[in-house]
Amino acid sequence: MKNSRPTLGVALTLDALERVEGLRDFVFDRDRDLEIQDLVPVGALVEGRWTYTVERAGPLLDGHKGRVGIHGPFEGLFIDTPDPEVRAIVQARLDAALSAAIGLDRGRGLGHIVIHSPYTTWHWYNRGTHYDDTAAILERTHRCLGPAVKRAEDHGLTFVIENCEDKDPAERVALAASFNSPAVRVSLDTGHAHYAHGSTGAPPVDVFVHAAGAALAHVHLQDADGVADRHWQIGKGSIHWHAVFTQLAKLPEMPRLIVELAQIRDIFASAAYLSAAGLAD
Repeated sequence: MKNSRPTLGVALTLDALERVEGLRDFVFDRDRDLEIQDLVPVGALVEGRWTYTVERAGPLLDGHKGRVGIHGPFEGLFIDTPDPEVRAIVQARLDAALSAAIGLDRGRGLGHIVIHSPYTTWHWYNRGTHYDDTAAILERTHRCLGPAVKRAEDHGLTFVIENCEDKDPAERVALAASFNSPAVRVSLDTGHAHYAHGSTGAPPVDVFVHAAGAALAHVHLQDADGVADRHWQIGKGSIHWHAVFTQLAKLPEMPRLIVELAQIRDIFASAAYLSAAGLAD
């Protein structure tokens, strides 16, 4: 959607959608973008178990017209892994995640899959030394993601690379651009960026938005204290939200804004906070 006053999306599990009072109405009344997180736990994607999530989602999402994506797997699954045997496992999990995303997208070509950045603070502090791994990270990531990116292109889906420890926001943007594919773009997690700003000297969250520019397709909105990855209710931490949304409003197109909180019931107060501030609904 074009910039004006964006509509918030929600990261949730199907259990939450089914059981949390008021959540279904909150989602369906505005056809909010969704990010299904049932496929994150270890084991959720092995032996075709993803089919259960897709089948269960069918009736729960009946009538919902918003975009539906997923958070892809990440526990122990590094997209720049150097071990070819481990790479095969990562690729199998990504392929299963894609299959689930295709099913949840229902053939519309609107889904996203969140994957985690390969860049760490160790990497950043060792740039320019004999431990500098910058070129190899790029090469290994292409080797790992190549088949999944091609399949995502075929189905109109998009991998969005989310910052975790990233200290230099430009690296992830350049990595996404290096695929030269509409199926690879950039994600920003506001709490991760705020942690990196407060604890490792990274720039503030709004600079991460500016650095991503038009490549930014997806944002995880969460509040934090700049010390750790909190996923607090928005307004409870120390992120400068007006600065963040000022930068978002400068983008040629508003990325999908997915509120991702530790306590799903905090979605209502978070939405109310951003609405009262005139930033989003």
